[in-house]
Amino acid sequence: MKVRELLSLWEQTAAGTLTADSYDVRLSIKDAARLNALAELYPRRNIEELITDLLTAALDEMESVMPYQQGSKVVAFDEQGDPLYEDVGPTPRYLSLTEKHLSRYKHSDNH
Repeated sequence: MKVRELLSLWEQTAAGTLTADSYDVRLSIKDAARLNALAELYPRRNIEELITDLLTAALDEMESVMPYQQGSKVVAFDEQGDPLYEDVGPTPRYLSLTEKHLSRYKHSDNH
């Protein structure tokens, strides 16, 4: 999700599956003022929902800009037959750790 997509999301007041976990954060006064301004602009969204949506958009964007670092191992070939090399940058580890934690959350929901 891109940050620009949040405006239409907030208009529609979408909902998703949430964990039981919560996180306490301290904001700068400028960020707190901006969140309060968004809450007034979109009164159907509370501050916590706005924070959740903004964090989701930021994490999606961060994931999309993680640097690809070409390794030496060929893992596939493209349509033209050119080799595609493994990514030895942070992305594969990040995705693996994300899946590990996602699996833990899904497993805990079943019990």
